[in-house]
Amino acid sequence: MARVSSGSAARSTMASKIKAYSLPLVLFAAAMFYQLFVISKSFPPTHYDVLGIAWYSSIEEVEEAYEKLSSKWNSGKEIPSATDFVKVRYAYELLSNPSWKRNYDIFGIDEQLHVVEKFKGQYAGESYSKVELPLLDAAPETEDLTLNVIASKDFQSILQNADPWLFQLFSFGSKRCAQFSVVWKRIVALLDGVANTGVVELGDVQLAAYLAEKKPTGQPFFRNGLPSLVALPQGCKTADCLIRFEGELSVDAVTDWVATTVLGLPRILYYTRDTLVPNFLVKSGPHKVKVIFFSKTGERAAPFVRQAAKNYWAYASFAFILWREEESSFWWNSLEVESAPAIVFLKDPGVKPIVHHGLVNSSWFSNIMEQNKQQELPQLRSVTSMELGCDARGYSRAGVDTTTWYCAILAGRPGTELDKMRETMRRVQKLLSNDSESKAADKEESVSPAAVALTTKRLTFAWLDGEAQKGLCFFCLHSDVSAETVYETCGPRRDLTDVPRLFIVRYKRNSTEDDMTVEVEKRPQSIWDTFQGKELDPASQLVARYNGSSEVLQIIEWISGIIRDGDSRDLPSFRTKSPELVPEDSEPIWFKGAQQVLSPNSMKLRIRGIIRGINDRLGDPRNGPYLLLGALMSFGAIWLRRSQQTHSSQSNQPSQPREDESRPQKRERTRVASRNDQGPSMTDVEPKDACQAQLSDSDSD
Repeated sequence: MARVSSGSAARSTMASKIKAYSLPLVLFAAAMFYQLFVISKSFPPTHYDVLGIAWYSSIEEVEEAYEKLSSKWNSGKEIPSATDFVKVRYAYELLSNPSWKRNYDIFGIDEQLHVVEKFKGQYAGESYSKVELPLLDAAPETEDLTLNVIASKDFQSILQNADPWLFQLFSFGSKRCAQFSVVWKRIVALLDGVANTGVVELGDVQLAAYLAEKKPTGQPFFRNGLPSLVALPQGCKTADCLIRFEGELSVDAVTDWVATTVLGLPRILYYTRDTLVPNFLVKSGPHKVKVIFFSKTGERAAPFVRQAAKNYWAYASFAFILWREEESSFWWNSLEVESAPAIVFLKDPGVKPIVHHGLVNSSWFSNIMEQNKQQELPQLRSVTSMELGCDARGYSRAGVDTTTWYCAILAGRPGTELDKMRETMRRVQKLLSNDSESKAADKEESVSPAAVALTTKRLTFAWLDGEAQKGLCFFCLHSDVSAETVYETCGPRRDLTDVPRLFIVRYKRNSTEDDMTVEVEKRPQSIWDTFQGKELDPASQLVARYNGSSEVLQIIEWISGIIRDGDSRDLPSFRTKSPELVPEDSEPIWFKGAQQVLSPNSMKLRIRGIIRGINDRLGDPRNGPYLLLGALMSFGAIWLRRSQQTHSSQSNQPSQPREDESRPQKRERTRVASRNDQGPSMTDVEPKDACQAQLSDSDSD
C-alpha cells in the first residue's frame, strides 16, 4: 500500500508541474514549429544563396560568383544537374540585370520565378548542356512618351490639390508591365475628365516605397507584383487612405473599381427586351429623359457615363442593353437602332427617339447630354424653374437686364389627356420656332410677338405636374377657375376626370430693385399672405388662363395677344410670394453619402485590412524569437513563484513525519506532542521547587 501511495503521489506531483508550466511549454512548442516549418516556407533560400554570395552583393560580385561556378563546370570538376544549373543560371540572369536586381532587392519582386519550375520539368534527367540560354527574356526598356510619369517632386502638389488619382506602379524591363501598357492606355482614355491618372516608375524609389504596402518589418512590397494600381480618393492627403486594386487587370474590372469604390459613382444596370419597359421606362418617372446604351461586349458603363448619370440624375435615367443579333429587328422597329454601340434618347411620349450610332468619348457625351437633358416640352420642376426662367425669384433666360418675360405652362395630372395637350404645345413651340427662323431676317415686324419672344428667350414653354406640384397649380389657377373644376387639374386624382389647362405667367421685375428678397412692412391682406409671410418675390406676376380650343393657331394668337398687351400696357399684377416647387425625386444613396459608405475608412475595407495584417504578421521572422522569449520569461516567472510558495510553506508549517517511520513511533510521538500541548491539571507531576502551604484546620485532626 505504501508503494502504491508513493507512486500516485509522484504522478500527481508531475501532473501539477506540467499543468503549472503549460503556458511556457505551449509557447516553446509554437516557437520551434514556427522556426522549423513556417519560416522555412515563408523565407526560402534567396538567389544570392544559390550563387553562394552575401545578400545585396553588387552586379560585379554576382558575375564573379557565376564565373567561378562556370569554370568548375567547364573543367569537369563538378557536373551539375539540369535542375541545379537552371537555379544558378536564373539567379545570375536576374541579379545581373540592374532593373530586376533593384526590384528584387528593395521590393522583393521576382515575377519570372515560374520559369525555374518550367525548365526544371522540361530538362529533368538530362544534361545541363542541353538547357537553352538565356532563360529570361527582357522587355524593351524604351520609354513611352505618352505616359504621365509622376516624380517625387510632383507628388506633394498632388496631395495638396486633393483630387482623385489613379497611379500605376511599373518598372521598365518588366514583361507584365509591357503587356499591360495597351490596357492602361484604354483605362486612361475612359477616366479622362473623371479622375487623374499617372504612372510611377520603381526607379523613383522614395515615391514607389511610399505608395507600396509595408511588411511588419517595414520593408515595402507589392502583394500581387507589378503592375500595381493604387488610387488616391478625393480629399486623401496621407498614405493611410490609399486604396489598392487587387482584381483582374482588365479594362472593365479596373474602370468599374475606380468608378464605384474610389469615386462613388452609381452603377448603370443592364436590361433585356422583356424587362426594359416594366423595370426601367415605367419606374424612372415621366419627367425624366431616358438614355439607353446598346453594347455588344456587355462591359459595364464607362466612368464618364456614370459621372453623367450622377450629374444629370434629376433630368435623365440611364440603362444598358446587351445587343443580340436575333433581336435587331425588334430594336429597329421600336427604337430605330440598327446596330451597337448606340445611344438612344427617349423624351416626351410620342416623340421620335434620338439615336446616335458608334463609339463615344467623354467630351462628346457631355455635350450631347447637355443638349438632350430636357424634354421637348420641358417640365417645370424645382430643379428646372430657374433654368427655364419660370420663377419669380430668378431672371429671364434672356438675361438679368430683361424686365418682362413670359412662361406658357400646361398644367395637369399625368395621363392620356395631358399627353395629347403636350403634343399640341410641342407643335405650337415648333411652329413658332420655325416661323421666327424663316421670317425674322426678312421682315421682323411681320413676325408674331410670340415668335419674337421665343427667339429672344423671353418666352418659355413648359408643363407642370398638377398632382405633384399642387401648391403652384392652385396658386396660379384658383382665381380663374371655380373651386369644383380646379381639382380636375390640381391635386390628387379624385375621379377619372382629368382636364389639362394652359395658362401664361407674365413676370415683371422693377429695375430699381436690386435686392432679391424685398420685404414690405404691411398687414397681410389674406390668409394666403399670412402663410407666406412678409418676404415677397422680386418679380411681380400676372396669370392669364386660356379658355379656347386646342387648335394650334388659336393658341398662338392668344399667346401673341398676351405678350403684346403685357409689353405695351401696364397691366395689374400681384407681388405675393409664390409657393416653392416640391422636389419630385429623393436623392439616391450614392448621391447623398456614397463617399462615406465606400470610403477607405469603411467597415468592409477595415475588416479586409485586419485580415491582411494578421496574414502579414504570420510571416514576420521575428515571431519565432518572440515566442521563445515569451516561453523563457513565463517559465522563469512560474518557477520563481512556485519556489517562493514552497519556501514560505516550509517555514510557516511544522515538519511532517516521514513516510518510513514505524507506526508505534508515530503514535508515541503523537501522544507526547499532545501531552505537551495540554495545559496544567491536578494530576500533573509536582514541580521540583514547589512547596505545599500548611493548613490551620485539618479534617484529620
